[in-house]
Amino acid sequence: MSRCVTKCHGKDGEWSVTGKFEHNIDAKGRVIVPSSIREELGEVCYVTLSIDSCLSVYSEKDWEAFRAKVDSLPAAESRKMRVVFANTARCELDVQGRILVPQKLREFVGISKKVTIIGFSNHAEIWDSEKYAAIEAEELSLDNIADAWKELRI
Repeated sequence: MSRCVTKCHGKDGEWSVTGKFEHNIDAKGRVIVPSSIREELGEVCYVTLSIDSCLSVYSEKDWEAFRAKVDSLPAAESRKMRVVFANTARCELDVQGRILVPQKLREFVGISKKVTIIGFSNHAEIWDSEKYAAIEAEELSLDNIADAWKELRI
């Protein structure tokens, strides 16, 4: 099941994909990347750990920007990102628009069969559907939305 997708222009003419999509991971660990998110990610993307209980998916361009930020850190600080890089998979979309999500990454964040893929700023996130539904149920309120807008001074 997929929901409405909106594309909006960000700074410097970059596109930002938003939306929420529900898919299944097949027995081989492949998941369909929604077409609007595929447009943003390109043919090659990077799947990595997130600070939340999900996986983040970056385009090559955005992964390179992330890597450059890490490279600019002092060595003592950049070493903290070692496990992130060690647990990042370079993925190529197949002809059916799927990527292979490594089993170790799926297990680490508790993804089983049903996933929710969301567009979030400069990347996509892959969530176990039950986990995402719980977060959305807790966070989707007018008060939380108003607080978020206030924090952004919008």
